[in-house]
Amino acid sequence: MSLKLSDIQAARKRLTGLIHETPLLHDTALSHELGVPIYTKAENLQKAGSFKVRGAYNKISQLSPEEKARGVVAPSAGNHAQGVAVAAKMHGVKATIVMPTFAPLTKVMATKGYGAEVVLEGHSFDDAAAIAQKLQESKGYVPVHAFNDYLIMAGQGTIGLEILESLPDVSVLVVPIGGGGLISGIATAAKALKPEVRVVGVQAAGCSAVKPSLEAGHPITVPVAQTIADGIAVKRPGDLTLPIIRELVDEVVEVTDDEIARGIVHCVQKSKLVVEGAGAAGVAALLAGKVSLKPTDTVCTVLCGGNIDGNLLARVIEQVLVRQGRYILLKLAVVDRPGALAAVIEKVAEAKANIIDIFHRRALWLAPLGKVGVELVLEVRDEAHGLEVVELLRKAGYSVEQEGPFAWPE
Repeated sequence: MSLKLSDIQAARKRLTGLIHETPLLHDTALSHELGVPIYTKAENLQKAGSFKVRGAYNKISQLSPEEKARGVVAPSAGNHAQGVAVAAKMHGVKATIVMPTFAPLTKVMATKGYGAEVVLEGHSFDDAAAIAQKLQESKGYVPVHAFNDYLIMAGQGTIGLEILESLPDVSVLVVPIGGGGLISGIATAAKALKPEVRVVGVQAAGCSAVKPSLEAGHPITVPVAQTIADGIAVKRPGDLTLPIIRELVDEVVEVTDDEIARGIVHCVQKSKLVVEGAGAAGVAALLAGKVSLKPTDTVCTVLCGGNIDGNLLARVIEQVLVRQGRYILLKLAVVDRPGALAAVIEKVAEAKANIIDIFHRRALWLAPLGKVGVELVLEVRDEAHGLEVVELLRKAGYSVEQEGPFAWPE
């Protein structure tokens, strides 16, 4: 058996009216920066917050009545969990989902909210898959794999059909890769309808198994999965997806967590869209210049999910603001007497900067007797404004040190 265009077209008929045909949006800011038209397929707005419901529904819809009565089991880092839970509920089928213990709380709670039973075990998707296999054998559940299944791939491939219909001029498709189900389906549809289209896969550098697998000629398991893009933190591509990637995907690139963070914040700031790490991987690759483009290209990338934990989103935004020069950390010593700190604050206000945090440091700084160390975390308009603040404080007689942004070692 193999994946064919007709399989994807059949999946689309099954999904019609049951899922959202998500919008294709023009990214004006990114288009201006790169000099070519850039579009995003907003699967973060899909039911359950990601593309996964497409494949899950297609798979469960083809189960026999006896199989549906047994119930389904699926391993997932989060998005597949919600997709399976939603699809199973639509069919009246019991779903048991095995999720790694690190899975974001928002995804765990959402999966439970859709009616699935959640088992939290293991430290990675691959650990969860092994546990799901045991439940399948002991309980008789029907497996719904996250990517290594032609029916799953066919469901995901319906995204490719929608992109080609909405954007017939597309010449480059940039697609995140975890286990390979999404890109296998999209590439199969796209290459069948427009063979000249270029398909570029994007993996997180902290969990990049596809390149070594392609080089080895068979799936390779990487030792660690360390990335903020939990949706594509898969340590081994599928036995069924890898041959499709080898045949139809033109290039695979990698992005760091810092680049992914920048992609997330770009989507929030410029497109007003909330996306998770995996969903921003394609935007990250484009922003980082990892995808070579010609002046005549028209590009589309898939925002494959929007299920990001609120705490992580806040940390990502803060870190990127630091790197953009929007947050600055200043250190200075002031006379240790009443009113001295107020004078510093007045100068900051005069410079029209906003104080986020302020700290007194005495013993830790070993400041001279009679003085106290002060640390200021300030919000400024941009890097130039930050320099203005520093200069104003120095003119007022303060010795100011500016810290960061920091380049932490890997």
